Formats: sequence, structure tokens, C-alpha cells
Amino acid sequence: MEERNRFDILILNARPAAGKSEIIDYLKKCPLNERIERFKIGEFEEIDDFPILWNWFEEDDLLQKMGKPRLHSDEDGYFKEKYFWHLLIQQMSFEYHKRLTRLPDYHQEFTTIIEFSRGSEHGGYREAYTHLSREIVQRMAVLYIDVSYEESLRKNRARFNPLRPDSILEHGLPDKKMEKLYKEVDWHEISTFDAGYLAVQGIRVPFVVFENEDDVTTARGDALGERLELKLNHLWRLWLAR
Repeated sequence: MEERNRFDILILNARPAAGKSEIIDYLKKCPLNERIERFKIGEFEEIDDFPILWNWFEEDDLLQKMGKPRLHSDEDGYFKEKYFWHLLIQQMSFEYHKRLTRLPDYHQEFTTIIEFSRGSEHGGYREAYTHLSREIVQRMAVLYIDVSYEESLRKNRARFNPLRPDSILEHGLPDKKMEKLYKEVDWHEISTFDAGYLAVQGIRVPFVVFENEDDVTTARGDALGERLELKLNHLWRLWLAR
């Protein structure tokens, strides 16, 4: 069997617009051999909760036009129930399970990148991680992109394209919703107990923090590549030592 030289699952967490999707876009454009050597990422597939969430909102709007009750969200675009945030995690876990079922040797070729944001208001990362499947938790490593709320708000405003509100790279949230949902996050609370590792469902999960207050992700240039290489190689060493 080929010696493992890449992550099975990389979790990307951060506030909205912090740089998660920009990092994925950068990795897509990196040649495979270089991507494995520098970043420990093979051929990869993404699982992102935003398209699921957006589809729910569109479905609710259509139901309302039909004179039917909205299922997931109210007219202001907030979830009717807190557990819908956890359902998103469950759906991403199920999507991953389907990929393993279709291709039993899936990770001999693919790295899975799972991307999501969580604020304290709707349970934070502490609660979100409890809804990930065990088959994900056992294989995952976490890259947290750290920016202040103010920087997240700035980039959220800057990236928003009203002609493409469903775009991964160009969607945005109103300021009021950003403040309510993402001003407070629990990352720094859950990541302080065991240097380099999170406790998730009784498993030590390695993590590193990618500081991005200076925004090296927007330009997708050498500064992003160098910082990402440094962080992911450190994460790889933590993974091997776990």
C-alpha cells in the first residue's frame, strides 16, 4: 500500500469571508504534485454547507410565493430552529459517507476539504463538532483561519456581488446578520486546553491557526502559498504525532 503523504480530511473553519474559499481556490490552481509536496493535499473534493443553506433559502422563498409555509427560515433569513445548523453538519457528514460508499479506496486518491463557519450564537464549533460523523472525526485535521470580527465584516462587504449572491466566492451577509451570527465565536475557548489538539468526541484532533488579519488570501499570491505551506506542514507533523 502506498505510504500516506496527504491529509484524508482537512476541515477549514473561520468567520465568514476570512479566507476559507480563497485558500481552496488557490489550492485548485496548484499542480497536483506540488500540492502534495508543499501542502499535503491530494486530488481533492469540497464539502461546503453554504450551497445547502442557500438551496434551503431559495426553496423557502418559492414556497412562500406558492402561499405555503416556509420550512427552514423566516422572512428575514434566519433559521426557524437552532437545530438546522446541526442538520447542515449532518448533511455534510452524510455527503462524505456517500463518497466513501461509492469508492471504498477513496482516500488513496482524494483529500476531502470540509468548510464551514459557526458563531457562538448558534452553538459554536464546540457544538458543531459533536454532529460530525465519527468517520470524519477519526480522519480530520483542522485549519482555522483567524481574523477579527472587524476584518471579517470588511471582507464580507468587499466580496459581495449582488448579481451572484449564490456564489461561493462572492456571496455576503447583511451587516446586521453578520453581527448577530458571527461577532462572537468560541474558537479560542475550545482550542486552549491541549496545544495543537482539540478534544472532539473523545478523539485528539490536530489543529493549526492560520493568521490572516493582514489578508494574504485575497491576492492568491506567494505570501498565501508560503504561509499555507508553513501551517499545513506543521499540521501534518501534529497529525503524524497524534
